Amino acid sequence: MKQTEVLIIGAGIAGLVCAYECLQQGLRVTILEREGEDRIGGLARWAFGGMALVDTPLQRKNNIKDSAELAWRDWCNFAEYEAQTTFEQAWGHYYVEHSRREVYDYLLSKGLKFLPAVAWVERGLYGAGNSVPRYHVLWGTGKKLVDCFLELLLPYRQGGQLEIVHGHTCTEISQSKDGVQGCVTRSKSGEKESWHAKVTVVATGGVNGSLEQVRKNMPHVCEELLNGAHPSADGLVHEGVAKLGGKLVHLDKMWNYAAGIPHPKPHFPGHGLSLVPSKSALWLDHRGERIGPEPLVTGFDTHALCERITQLEYPYTWQVLNLRIALKEIAVSGSEHNPSIRDQRLLRFLKETLFGNHALIQQLLNESDHVISAESLPELVAAMNRLNGNQLVELAKVEQSILGYDAMVARGPRFWNDDQLRRIQHARAWKPDRLRTCSPKPILSPGHGPLIAIKLRLITRKSLGGIQTDLSSQVMDVAGQNMKGLYAIGEAAGFGGGGASGKRSLEGTFLSGCIMTAQSAARSITNT
Repeated sequence: MKQTEVLIIGAGIAGLVCAYECLQQGLRVTILEREGEDRIGGLARWAFGGMALVDTPLQRKNNIKDSAELAWRDWCNFAEYEAQTTFEQAWGHYYVEHSRREVYDYLLSKGLKFLPAVAWVERGLYGAGNSVPRYHVLWGTGKKLVDCFLELLLPYRQGGQLEIVHGHTCTEISQSKDGVQGCVTRSKSGEKESWHAKVTVVATGGVNGSLEQVRKNMPHVCEELLNGAHPSADGLVHEGVAKLGGKLVHLDKMWNYAAGIPHPKPHFPGHGLSLVPSKSALWLDHRGERIGPEPLVTGFDTHALCERITQLEYPYTWQVLNLRIALKEIAVSGSEHNPSIRDQRLLRFLKETLFGNHALIQQLLNESDHVISAESLPELVAAMNRLNGNQLVELAKVEQSILGYDAMVARGPRFWNDDQLRRIQHARAWKPDRLRTCSPKPILSPGHGPLIAIKLRLITRKSLGGIQTDLSSQVMDVAGQNMKGLYAIGEAAGFGGGGASGKRSLEGTFLSGCIMTAQSAARSITNT
């Protein structure tokens, strides 16, 4: 049996931050990681790096008047908390009260920086989301965040206070009459090992890396799901905690996305890319009809987008647009397809923002069969049907959808009576979003081609529920009592309390939620 003081299961960003904070207080730490060294950091390594932060100096610099009170009102509007969600609400309230100090100030103190513009996402379909812009983007993406903490941890690894063990899957949480005291793992070679610790911290992520778990907990979701989560986030340790009497809550609540395509170079089976879809593209169903009566527009309520798509006859959608729109509006979420931000190449980033991301669009057209271009509408529809292997997309319906929209655009802003155009105008009123949203022009305008169609599917991302914890990140049992020696942080804990975001997130509450729950656990551990 191997001994340590603090045993952390999972080397995602929550686990790394918790380890660093414990090491700072002189504790010995062991991190058990299922994947190899190249996967350290978990989903955070591949994340874009956006964080919802409240009342920051950067907001004030952008003349954004925010407050914890306003953020809490917005949070509750979006969360739609159920009755008796004490711990979840406590964590949500803690987040809006302390995110500035425990995330914004904390990361700046580690040498990290944010982009100067604050984006406005999840505005709510009817004003019930973020009342003001709060989305802060790390300069360097989530990869820079992970690399920063790996650098901070390096002296402790070299000095022997920290051990990171790769290739070990936790198969059992160990418990005695004195509480939880470690776990049992299985190595890749099949050998079992026992690990004994005064404190055990679950930092294994959520359940969305397993499509089986997603369908089990959300039986109404579409069958044709893509995996946009970390493949090790399969709920195995959640089940181990539940066997000991730990309480699992809200696993039916997830933060998935509506605009996934298969990864052209998949890292694992079913791997998908989550696109940041265009606001100006027309969102069509399997026949080519515009989805309505209220059109789908991204950036307002991601949960509602996904819900509406699950109600369609077929489990996929199409976006149709032109090259002008694609260059300015299409993006891919994550560090992999944002090298200018990831690698902190300022001039290249400014050029892409001002003149369009030509390299990304060309890459998608070259590598993905789900991103199709054509010079004419009949050619485009024929290519869409070739991809499907059928004739479901009807040229007449696509043509009717586009010509009707184009006619509305051509009338001019005084006569626009279309919810998509109203939302585009609303987005463009905020300068950072205006840089990424086209002024409305007819899709079939000469000189703006070629035409582009993108076949989209739902893609998994994050679990909003998980292991229930109190404000110290200590795991609660089914009777509402603390489980001695056991903590859960990050996505494993639903980013606090087993579901701090409730029904839906204000977006950007995930990386920051990992950091905050990790700090709370470390404070409790070192004060015990």
